[in-house]
Amino acid sequence: MSRADDLVGERAAVALIMAPRNQSEDAELLFIKRAERVGDPWSGHVAFPGGRHEPGDATMLDTAVRETREEVGLDLSARATTIGRLEDLPAIAKGRSTGLVITPIIFALDSDDVALRPNEEVATTLWVPIGQLARFEGAGTMTYRHEGKDLELPCLRLGEHVLWGLTYRMVTLLLEALAR
Repeated sequence: MSRADDLVGERAAVALIMAPRNQSEDAELLFIKRAERVGDPWSGHVAFPGGRHEPGDATMLDTAVRETREEVGLDLSARATTIGRLEDLPAIAKGRSTGLVITPIIFALDSDDVALRPNEEVATTLWVPIGQLARFEGAGTMTYRHEGKDLELPCLRLGEHVLWGLTYRMVTLLLEALAR
């Protein structure tokens, strides 16, 4: 298996945005639920804000900042500190590589006073306490039908929403990084 740095393909970036909360509560992580859209392999999924790298983006950091501004109206360049990044991950849809490589970039907001304005690509936004994720509250499996077979995949149930797939993998990598 190749190292993440050796992955080739079209590029995308996502923003893992942590917001501070008062001292008695956990920091929270921002998720979006993607709008239902024909032709979108991740339609309706819980995800992080982000998208494809465009020619005007100098870096993957620029891609994550631009996409977050477009999708939820949050200017990370003015409101957040870049903490680091996780390893690049290949995007998989319906059990197959899409040829897309995703760079997850971690941000910390300077305050929790944030007004989000989702665009048409986003059905809703969710703030989830990182402690809840770290305790794997709502952990279970979900059935995914692939090529005529039912697969049981790990997931986290976040109220009415289900976190699974590539976003679930990014969350586990973030939790491992935070535990170090």
